[in-house]
Amino acid sequence: MRKLFIFCIAATWLMAGLPALSQSRPDSVLHDASLAGCVQYALAHQPILQQSLLDESITEKQIQTRLADWYPQIGLNYNLQHNFELPAAYFTGAYIRSGTFNTSNLGMSFTQNIFNKDVLLASKTADDIRKQSKQNTSFNKIDIAVSVSKAFYDVLLTKQQVSVLDEDISRLQKSLQDAISQYQSGVADKTDYKRATIALNNAKAQRKQSIDLIIAKTAYLKQLMGMPNDMDLKLKYDTSSIEKDAMIDTLVQVQYENRIEFQLLQTQQKLQQATLTYYKNSYLPTVSAFGAYNLGYLNNDLAKTYSQTFSNSNIGIMLTMPIFQGNKRILQVRQAEFQSRRIDWDIAALKSKVNTQYAQAMSLYKGNLAYYLSLKENVVLADDVYKTIGLQYKSGIKTYLDVIIAESDLRTAQINFYDALFQLVQSKFDVQKAMGSIQY
Repeated sequence: MRKLFIFCIAATWLMAGLPALSQSRPDSVLHDASLAGCVQYALAHQPILQQSLLDESITEKQIQTRLADWYPQIGLNYNLQHNFELPAAYFTGAYIRSGTFNTSNLGMSFTQNIFNKDVLLASKTADDIRKQSKQNTSFNKIDIAVSVSKAFYDVLLTKQQVSVLDEDISRLQKSLQDAISQYQSGVADKTDYKRATIALNNAKAQRKQSIDLIIAKTAYLKQLMGMPNDMDLKLKYDTSSIEKDAMIDTLVQVQYENRIEFQLLQTQQKLQQATLTYYKNSYLPTVSAFGAYNLGYLNNDLAKTYSQTFSNSNIGIMLTMPIFQGNKRILQVRQAEFQSRRIDWDIAALKSKVNTQYAQAMSLYKGNLAYYLSLKENVVLADDVYKTIGLQYKSGIKTYLDVIIAESDLRTAQINFYDALFQLVQSKFDVQKAMGSIQY
């Protein structure tokens, strides 16, 4: 019966603990490996963001700790003292000893702040401090979102380059077979199929490099997302939508208020103004109420120390105000005023920096857009040239060297096109970040 009872208790404890254990572990499975899914996964698992969320919790507890001083402060004091010799005192021309050999005191005291500039500052700045902590988290979220987005598209576009090389290898294998057939039939010499073999080997080597590059870029994406290395990451994407996603409105102007850095400085300025008010309030007194109730015990016999009680109690109001501190309060006010003016200059410097960042990002985006459109046209032209020269080679008009060159031009145009597309996407995120349009 006893064993059955112990088993039931253990089973109950285990079942109660399992839900808590499962809830304490975050869901580390990525069900949707789209761009939005990867960003959301990073926001939930990236160590930097987890630290920011912990900083928010720490800040909240710090605020609550400071605000706790508004509540009554109650204390308990107890002591027991044995005197080997009674204290002496001089009275009416003689030294006499007074008191008892055993004394004990038990007391309870309380204080209540009525006006205290430190607690008042904590009350006035609590909301702004919480806001500042959340803004720091938003700042980290924006950085992580931009970095993950760039790395996401970097992997996608590298995969597109591998697809280009796969098509190139397929064309080269067909060309090699044609060159070998023409050599065997005596139409062409052996240099044609050797050139085809060289081009095919180069394409295969380049594809191997790109495959290895995908592995490295995927590992970097996992790092940014906070994903374990042993976890599979199969990105979901629509290739046709990449070009559409790279387009933005180039006529939109920057708004300083949208930048998280500007919002942080505004919050910092409000906190600095509260600090200035705090120093100005240092001229005001600190007022608090207090009270105490004490029980005293006196007896020469240790065993009878608590046989008789002597109580005393009091209540009152205390006011404290420093009169002169060597101009310390005046200097603190001046210091706070200078710090407030310095934040004003920080805001002015940030506006200038934002203008520069926006101008540079938009200029780079427009340049990459023009470059991308040119290379997009080049792909169409190179494909047309390759098909035309291929037909001319089969008709005996062009040499096989012309085919190899046309095929190389087509491959280069396609790879350069995807490089330009990645640069365009990357510059798009830089423009959005400069405008402050990425918000979390």
